Amino acid sequence: MKAAVYYETGSPDVFRYEDVPDPTCPPNGVVIDVQVVSLEGGDTLHRAGGELVGRPHVVGYQCGGVVREVGSEARHRRVGERVVAVMPHGSHAERVAVAEAQTWGVPDGVDLEPAACVPIAVGTADDCLFEFGRLQAGETALVHAGAGGVGMAAIQLAKRAGAQVLATASSNERLDRLKEFGLDHGINYAETDFVAAVRELTGGRGADVIVDSVGGSTLEGSIVAAAYRGRITTVGSAGREAVRPNIDPLRPGNKSLIGVYFGAELALHSERVRPMVDHHIASLADQSLRIVIDRRFPLSQAAEAHRYAESRKAFGRIVLIPE
Repeated sequence: MKAAVYYETGSPDVFRYEDVPDPTCPPNGVVIDVQVVSLEGGDTLHRAGGELVGRPHVVGYQCGGVVREVGSEARHRRVGERVVAVMPHGSHAERVAVAEAQTWGVPDGVDLEPAACVPIAVGTADDCLFEFGRLQAGETALVHAGAGGVGMAAIQLAKRAGAQVLATASSNERLDRLKEFGLDHGINYAETDFVAAVRELTGGRGADVIVDSVGGSTLEGSIVAAAYRGRITTVGSAGREAVRPNIDPLRPGNKSLIGVYFGAELALHSERVRPMVDHHIASLADQSLRIVIDRRFPLSQAAEAHRYAESRKAFGRIVLIPE
């Protein structure tokens, strides 16, 4: 099979499109013919400096496709079924082998392409807002990087829950487009101090729940922008700043800073997480959840896809399509 591989970490130029051995089906799992790869933020971070499990290494956390083979101990998947899968690595390939517990069936009437983008981004947004952020109707949520995968999901889920929704993005055009997804007030962080803007928009109170996937100095600002007893969830370091935030402002406001890692919840609390993701995938059918695909790249152009993701120009998701 073909795969986008690399032998050392670095810029997108490290990618090579090569033949690699077909994956072996685990007894408790499946082999999937990949039809769409959802490019996740963690994929670019891993390619830039993550651990290689072998050489060549196939990166990638999430994909969708059709079950090709079912292991002898697997009980819930069947050959020919459309599924979405998550994994520690391996999605940037024509085939992937995963445990069946890492898969979700895609119902009839749901397009596989947006479904393939759901588990990590929407699951992370849900956990940030509700499981750890404890967002309630009438509260204010601030979502950083609103035009990204987690951001767009968080805006929709927070609005559906009855919250006032604020979000940051790098242009007024992006913020205007986000209004159709439930955004109440947009903050252009390239032109405005987002902390001051949040204070102004909330009458000086601050945001009750903040979803921060940027880290660094942005996370430091999030701590200041949070309301009394506010909850700040940190889910990544997309800004790639070598800045350790000052956490002193947490104490006088009795604020909480909470690290969120969806993969750990899936592994340790699958009885909660799996039906939550099933619900979000099913929500695509009536568009109560919307996934925007910004751009599609052939799998052979993985380098170009990663380069585009790192440009921060995308509005929504980037996917790779095996040829």
